[in-house]
Amino acid sequence: MDLGINNRVAMVAAASKGLGRACAEALAREGARVSICSRSGASIGVEAMSVACDVLNADDLTRWFDETIARLGQVDILVTNTGGPPAAPFLQLREEQWRAGVDGVLMNVVRLAQLVIPGMQQRKWGRIVNITSLVAKQPTELLTVSSTLRAGLSALTKTLSDQVAKDNVLVNCVLPGHYMTDRQKELSEIRAKQQGITADDYLAKAVTSIPLGRYGKPEELADVVAFMCSERASFLTGVSLQVDGGQIRSTF
Repeated sequence: MDLGINNRVAMVAAASKGLGRACAEALAREGARVSICSRSGASIGVEAMSVACDVLNADDLTRWFDETIARLGQVDILVTNTGGPPAAPFLQLREEQWRAGVDGVLMNVVRLAQLVIPGMQQRKWGRIVNITSLVAKQPTELLTVSSTLRAGLSALTKTLSDQVAKDNVLVNCVLPGHYMTDRQKELSEIRAKQQGITADDYLAKAVTSIPLGRYGKPEELADVVAFMCSERASFLTGVSLQVDGGQIRSTF
């Protein structure tokens, strides 16, 4: 299926590894001209420009946007993504951890959207996909900050989509479940320590909560994101799409 995004310019945040990298590679395979950012400025396995950028830093985000336009042209596609905020129950969290979480999970999306939307509106074409988490719908005790802010990001996705739809700018988000990434391994080690078991034992136990009976592969999420960024998804906006192997129990 031709997704209709050949030569479209795509920015993918925090894309040196994990889900972000898989999304950048999927878009590049479809012919998009891809710009990624990461704190290290590392390159990936496909042709893409790479900029060192901390998504918590507003000036870094503006510089990444400006460099992308200078080298590739106006931005058609934005995929927002970030590493997870501190993992801890509520009473173990300090205020500065909450503030860092707001910048890392929510404000980077706000700032990037503010940068790309005016140009998308002028050209009457744009796609924004926010990578959030299943905890936006199914909160967990360990991920207090993430659960709170990712639910807010789903609300932002919906309200923003309503405001820019008339300009053919489509805004959606995906809610990944458990994928075998560095973040998953980090959380597994924390939870395993809490339960007095090994990380491998925890992973084997946790997979039983996924109806498909396995962890996701990053490329499985990336294929969904690439479709949501495409011309084929031209009537899809304001959606928070679960890509979790059936793990979220809510029907809403």
